[in-house]
Amino acid sequence: MRVVVQRVSSASVTIAGRVAGRIGRGLLVFVGIEAADASADGEWLAQKIVRLRLFDDPEGHVHLSVADISGGILLISQFTLHASTAKGTRPSFTAAARPELAKPLYEQFIAQLTAALDRPVQTGEFGAMMEVALVNDGPVTLVIDSKQRE
Repeated sequence: MRVVVQRVSSASVTIAGRVAGRIGRGLLVFVGIEAADASADGEWLAQKIVRLRLFDDPEGHVHLSVADISGGILLISQFTLHASTAKGTRPSFTAAARPELAKPLYEQFIAQLTAALDRPVQTGEFGAMMEVALVNDGPVTLVIDSKQRE
């Protein structure tokens, strides 16, 4: 699994004109799932994301996690994170998991993040066309891949 994590002041996702998820201060997380992924990848990422120290403490030092600040998480599925642009000008998405594998892993990841955060996370909708709005705070943007743990 590959995630792009953005520290945000606010973020929302709209599907067919309806706001499906919205958070204030917290993390916007885009997740891409590939065929080699398993539930253990999601568990490792959930623990990593919730514990990342990306927020300022009262002294202005970056020492606090999203859990520490009682922040929100907005999770969006995004198969394009596994795009290959090595050849030509049309991205190849063959590394992305097929929906029949990716959707159950995405749903497990929602549960894993919810458990790690100890409260519900907001989400988009798997496979839907979504409009994501965000105010990136910093900006702070990280890419984390569960296959590159060392």
